[in-house]
Amino acid sequence: MNTKTNLMLFMVATLSILFVLTVSIISQSKTPAPGSVVFDGDAAINNNIQNNIDSENAIVENSIDNQVNNGETNEIDNNVLNNISVSVDVTVKNDISNQVDKDGKGSNGNGTSGGNGSNNGNANEDSNGNGDSETPDIVWGVDSASLTDDELLACVRDNFGNPEVWGRYLGDKDGVSFGLTQEEVELLQSNDIQILVIWNQFNEPVGFDKGQSEASAAIELARDFGIPEGVALFANVEPIYPIDDQFILGWHETMMESEYNSGIYGIFSPSEELYTAYVAAAEQDSSIYDEMYIWTASPNEGITTEANAPAYNPEFPEGGLIGGWQYGIDAETCNIDTNWFDGNVLDVLW
Repeated sequence: MNTKTNLMLFMVATLSILFVLTVSIISQSKTPAPGSVVFDGDAAINNNIQNNIDSENAIVENSIDNQVNNGETNEIDNNVLNNISVSVDVTVKNDISNQVDKDGKGSNGNGTSGGNGSNNGNANEDSNGNGDSETPDIVWGVDSASLTDDELLACVRDNFGNPEVWGRYLGDKDGVSFGLTQEEVELLQSNDIQILVIWNQFNEPVGFDKGQSEASAAIELARDFGIPEGVALFANVEPIYPIDDQFILGWHETMMESEYNSGIYGIFSPSEELYTAYVAAAEQDSSIYDEMYIWTASPNEGITTEANAPAYNPEFPEGGLIGGWQYGIDAETCNIDTNWFDGNVLDVLW
């Protein structure tokens, strides 16, 4: 009798221990790693991290890990903002991971604003909340009327900075500018520099027919030169030129009927004829606001290095599609002008 009792007690104790171990293992398997969030079922997740740092040196590491299982509808919104004013050295690392088993939508945003007044950030989105492309807010670049060779490229890099965009003219214009060559294209693109294509083969941009004819000539030469479809061709309107709304309408209409995109360069100050003509044209054809890229030369802040470039502050008509800002003209060291180019124009450069 005692033997049977002892055996039963032993079995009960063993089963109790096994039960406790099983519960413990299950609990551990469902415990998320530090810094992670795990959801079973539908989930709406909003993570916001903001770091405000003002010091000589800084190392910032932000990590977000979202794991969503079994939900039919999941929404994930991750935002990381680092406001950093550091005079010596800064290291920023943002790690965002979304693991979603079912249908989900989400966005990851991360930005870093520096103490020089500019803001460099990116926001990427796809169907599962993981971004796979990055478009910078602005990039620094130059334009030049001179032929671009190794010497000029080295001059710019040694004295000003590393341009990501280089504006060049399509076709020669006597006494004004040399036209882009195939050798330049190879040199610039092999150095990961995109080309902004400029058309300046006119002096009197007045009238609808003139706008059409100049656009047609630019399109023909672009095709002959091998410029791919989707690239924007910028009409170069100098401040000494007369300009009217009809020229802009003719240029834009003809350009948008082709395989190329429409662009225009000039001083877009409210006191300039170009500004008035653009607004008048856009009032007649609202697609100009949405489709014509503006490369403005206003305000003129003067030539600088990339490191000392002014905060991005282009002047252009409200509602217009800004493509870039030529903030400084006629450098003495190299024959260039200095620019900030908007991230939205990068898709229509060569």
